[in-house]
Amino acid sequence: MTWALVVEIISWILIISGSAFTIIGAIGSLRFPDFWSRLHAASVTESAGMILLIAGMCVHAGLSLVTVKLILIGAFIFLTGPTSTHAVANAALVSGERPESDEEDKKKKGKQVR
Repeated sequence: MTWALVVEIISWILIISGSAFTIIGAIGSLRFPDFWSRLHAASVTESAGMILLIAGMCVHAGLSLVTVKLILIGAFIFLTGPTSTHAVANAALVSGERPESDEEDKKKKGKQVR
């Protein structure tokens, strides 16, 4: 097994893992019941998926200008992703969208709250 093959395998494992995280986040955005759960699922999996995808592309590209550009793109996305998620959550909170508490959840299900 040559070094080039090992690098190729590692890069594809990272790229496929990042893609899987992103797809799982998209499915979570569709399946979760409320806005806050959907927002959380999308933001966490987007960050993890992005890190894995960019790491895989950097490994695949080797040491080059492309790697530097990918790292800069990753840093930009890593900083703006959570910031935009916070802005969306803050806008929802200001507009009156309130997260459900455990007590409200239990009342809906008919369980007694202590």
